Amino acid sequence: MAVKTADGLLISPDKISTNNYKDTGCNNPVSSDFFCADPTAVEYKGRLYLYGTNDHEQFAGAGADVDNTYERIKSMLVFSTEDMVNWVYHGEINIGRIAPWIMNSWAPSVVSRVEDDGLTHFYMYFSNNGIGVGVITSTDPVTGWTDPLGKPLISETTAGLKDCPNPFDPGAVIDGNGVGWLSFGAGKAASGSDHMPGSARIVKLGDDMLSLDGDISVIPAPYNFEASELNYINGTYIYTYCSDWNDHSKKWEYDCDVPAGCGMVYMTTKTPLDPDSWEVKGECFVNPGLSGFEYSNNHTHLHKYRGKWYMFYHTLALKHGMGIKGGYRSMGVDEAEVDEESVAIGKGAATREGVRAVGSFSPFRANLAAELNGTADLGYDLTDPHAPSVISKGEGAWFSVRGVGFTDSEDGGDAAGTGGNEPVLGRTVGFHASVRGTGRIEVRLDEPTGEVLTSIDFSSPNGYADIHSDKATAIGGVHDLYFVFSDKDIEMKSWEFIADEAILPRP
Repeated sequence: MAVKTADGLLISPDKISTNNYKDTGCNNPVSSDFFCADPTAVEYKGRLYLYGTNDHEQFAGAGADVDNTYERIKSMLVFSTEDMVNWVYHGEINIGRIAPWIMNSWAPSVVSRVEDDGLTHFYMYFSNNGIGVGVITSTDPVTGWTDPLGKPLISETTAGLKDCPNPFDPGAVIDGNGVGWLSFGAGKAASGSDHMPGSARIVKLGDDMLSLDGDISVIPAPYNFEASELNYINGTYIYTYCSDWNDHSKKWEYDCDVPAGCGMVYMTTKTPLDPDSWEVKGECFVNPGLSGFEYSNNHTHLHKYRGKWYMFYHTLALKHGMGIKGGYRSMGVDEAEVDEESVAIGKGAATREGVRAVGSFSPFRANLAAELNGTADLGYDLTDPHAPSVISKGEGAWFSVRGVGFTDSEDGGDAAGTGGNEPVLGRTVGFHASVRGTGRIEVRLDEPTGEVLTSIDFSSPNGYADIHSDKATAIGGVHDLYFVFSDKDIEMKSWEFIADEAILPRP
């Protein structure tokens, strides 16, 4: 069904929601709606999929005035992006239902590989509370996850595991030879000391990625606390961990600066099973408390995507935006300085501004409404987790899309497909969307109360309608768009602007 636009009054500015918990000028945190921590990521078909501990499950069960004690968390959240600033929320992976033997699921680490069946197989390792590591698998980054073992991969009773009080916080990597590796371990071993807790471990994974192949070896990580991760760059293995809160200057015998409390430290080696081969390289990410955020625990993920290195992490930024108590965490990302030749990582820090977009976001294609940057009073319909829709929770609800390129992006990307820097002839003369409900949607320029580029009135309470406006203002350049809903319970699945070569847009 197609519904034409009808003339009507604009949504009053005082009706447009201000319940946005993320600064409209910033790209962090990744999600403006959900508490999520301990990031990990994997690329698939050109998109980057981001996973993390579902702090929102704890928040929903305990409440805003109760501290985050993690005991309710048995799921992970999933997001994806193509440009690093607009993200799709795909919902949760309910590990408690998939693997009912778990106590909790925290701190995932995900890897993937193409196997003999021609499919990409994903392996997600996760902390089973603080007592072990589990693994789930899928051939889809969002759905279809199963528990292939029906038990932990690593527990306190694992053969060969000695003197490791907390065998959790896994970090997985597949090296250049296709061999899988897993690091884990936290706490102070019985044989350890304040300087060398002695709990960090690494082991080679079997060909099936679901078993251990060989002895479990020690990584001599000074002041190790938790949050292990593995990377593989230029033939070198990189182990990253969160240091403890102690004064590390009391005993620091390494050729690098002394890390501050609860910072991320990295070590490198060519031979990961040889404890003597590991070299301490220094701090690669400081605690968020040193960069203008509240102090919290620290957990990072280093990832290369579309030619750039990024550091994912978590802060308490969203909690402060909501004005609530409790240590509920939210994921952020900033560019990382990585010298691949020397395998050196610069010292990074969390920011509110976040990263710049990779290229620009094209308005001249069918875009999911759920691929967004910021929100106010917005919910989600996850009937199809691969292509969710958004739902307004009240009058004046909105979502934003960052860096929409009606001509070329600032870094040379060409959203309109012309290759030049001049405004494109006749690029914007219509707007199309798939919606359900009754009311009005306005598309505003650069801020929630900005200039209205187009608006559509519609009534389709019983199903999705394809609606169209031929009154869209023609513009050029790169802008942020704000989609404002007049009423509660309006659902939007997709949107796109329509081009016509007969009209010249203004710059």
